[in-house]
Amino acid sequence: MLSLEPKDISTAELHQYLLGAVAPRPICWASTIDKEGNANVAPYSFFNVFSSNPPIAIFSSNRRVDDNTTKDTLANIEATKEVVINVVPFNLVRQMTITSISYPSEINEFEKAGLTPIASEVIKPPRIAESPVQFECKVTEIKPLGNEGGAGNLIFCEVVKIHISENILDEENKIDPNKIDLVGRMGRAFYARAKGNAVFKIFQPVNKLGLGFDQLPDFIVKNEELNANEKAALASVTAMPSDAIMNVAQKLISNIDFNPKQAYKMAKSCIQQGDNGMALAILTTLGKVEF
Repeated sequence: MLSLEPKDISTAELHQYLLGAVAPRPICWASTIDKEGNANVAPYSFFNVFSSNPPIAIFSSNRRVDDNTTKDTLANIEATKEVVINVVPFNLVRQMTITSISYPSEINEFEKAGLTPIASEVIKPPRIAESPVQFECKVTEIKPLGNEGGAGNLIFCEVVKIHISENILDEENKIDPNKIDLVGRMGRAFYARAKGNAVFKIFQPVNKLGLGFDQLPDFIVKNEELNANEKAALASVTAMPSDAIMNVAQKLISNIDFNPKQAYKMAKSCIQQGDNGMALAILTTLGKVEF
């Protein structure tokens, strides 16, 4: 394992290790205006939401590593205390990258990137019409994290208005991950697309106590037929299988040739279908098997 101390490597190299490991990161596509009303658009991937009540998003506008300068977005926000956070779907990712170019402050990135500015309802900076979700925000705090190149400036944004395209909603009026088709930032020139096979569900109740690895039969924890995620699915079950479930598992196993690998295949199939209790029952019935 490569072990490093931040003080022993360059800021640029450290930056890439951080971004390569903490990924994919959502992208804040920030639209702002300066004191004269000139619009600016720029993307930031040091970004997330941190509170629902009040609704707070935070992104960081870092000092440039090469010359320690700050960006127009930060200057605009310092002057106006307002910003629109627009999300970035896959169909806009190349336009987003154009707005990452360090154009002079007098250049309109909306025009450069072929984007349509539309008026916000509560604040002055315009929204990006093409973005499927737009958060109008009041900036409540700007927290500098240092004075050297690479240092961040945390921008605390309170969401005061949300605009959501109906095209990305499902029948329950919830955002459909495949319809919104978001893009995440990786390290270097890499991005990730959250759609199709990249999107998956895990139903894990947080208010019900799972068994945990320490309560699973030892042969399950140590067996190499199951990967770590499959074992964790079993550990999430809230109780060992009841007698009724064990009887069903015994009948399932009796219907196949007594082949341990087949039993594990059956258990894996149950896990894939979300029936972790039955998977645990099958394996518990099988007992310890040496391969």
